[in-house]
Amino acid sequence: MSSDEPGVTPFHSAQASFSKFQRQYQQTLDRWTPHVVQRWLSTFFLLALFMLRIVLSQGWYIVCYGLAIYLLNLLLAFLQPKFDPSLEDDLLADEIEEGGDQSVPVLPSQRDDEFRPFVRRLPEWQFWLSATRATLISIFCTVSEIFDVPVYWPILVVYFCVLFALTMRRQIQHMIKYKYIPFDIGRKARYGGSK
Repeated sequence: MSSDEPGVTPFHSAQASFSKFQRQYQQTLDRWTPHVVQRWLSTFFLLALFMLRIVLSQGWYIVCYGLAIYLLNLLLAFLQPKFDPSLEDDLLADEIEEGGDQSVPVLPSQRDDEFRPFVRRLPEWQFWLSATRATLISIFCTVSEIFDVPVYWPILVVYFCVLFALTMRRQIQHMIKYKYIPFDIGRKARYGGSK
């Protein structure tokens, strides 16, 4: 096709190259999917590189604080179940208060009841991808002086530590109250194979 044809415009060629880039990006992500340890090691390497940049330059504390808050938010979403039992209890109580059907079937809640696997609110893949993107954006932000806002950084560190301790305490209390463990620990059951 020559560029003199009426159907080919610069917009179409830009759109075609953008879709080609999207396919290549998706193929790269698809190739990385089964390599969990390598993915997380690369993210920790990027985080270490970012922290080294912050420490050596002695600046961009606001960017570091924003990244830390975002990563804490991702961690909390990773640790929480997709279907929160406390919300289900609240919805059931509201429905009973409003005079709704009181014979609503309740999901198993005791040890002898049916097994329900733990489904995360934020899957591991999305957690990794979001954390890596946020770290790359933060590294990119440290290139520009616009994001280097002067701030007294010990206040940010103390505030983040207090925020982390309070939110993790609340999350652990929630895990104890509703009896769930967000990690798959212990012996894995193997079926049909040799030991």
